[in-house]
Amino acid sequence: MTADHPLDKNELAALIARDIPAGAYVNLGIGQPTLVAEHLDPTAGVVLHTENGMLNMGPAAVGDQIDPDLTNAGKIPVTELPGAAYFHHADSFAMMRGGHLDVCVLGAFQVSTTGDLANWHTGAPDAIPAVGGAMDLAIGAKQVFVVMTLFAKDGTPKLVPQCTYPLTGIGCVHRVYTDHAVFDLGPDGARIRETFGSTAAELVARIEAGTPARTT
Repeated sequence: MTADHPLDKNELAALIARDIPAGAYVNLGIGQPTLVAEHLDPTAGVVLHTENGMLNMGPAAVGDQIDPDLTNAGKIPVTELPGAAYFHHADSFAMMRGGHLDVCVLGAFQVSTTGDLANWHTGAPDAIPAVGGAMDLAIGAKQVFVVMTLFAKDGTPKLVPQCTYPLTGIGCVHRVYTDHAVFDLGPDGARIRETFGSTAAELVARIEAGTPARTT
């Protein structure tokens, strides 16, 4: 995708959907990641998993499609695709922990340039922890994608040399999709795949990461 502006949530979701391999088993985290379901190619055979016990989840339900007993893990009404299956919560977590998911898409408060993930608690005294199944997904999925804004409301970068918030997982994030750029992460740091509305040099200057991002 080429864009001369920072991407909005739906544009990011479409970008992630494009990068999910055909036939993959995928878990979408609560919040912004759920938008990816709206942009998947229905002919690609991607199977969505929800940690509350469903395989082959479809897009969000609207109007007469809404069944209050059929929701994703974020309690959002969803549709079911042909072949959908339901199972116990414990079986769902066994799928997550057992390496049966090809991709998970999570939100984050911070991600380090080497792939550490912080997405369950800001550490603030009045913050409400929300770990959910993120720790299980972070270590169980074969690839972990994160979607987030590159900068917080105060302008500080959320892609950092070292996370300052409590960690969800260490070295687990493979790729970060942000409104300004997409980054591949690894032990050697962050590599910029593509940018939106800014040059790589401009973003590196803003991020001021301890391990500078490298352009491809």
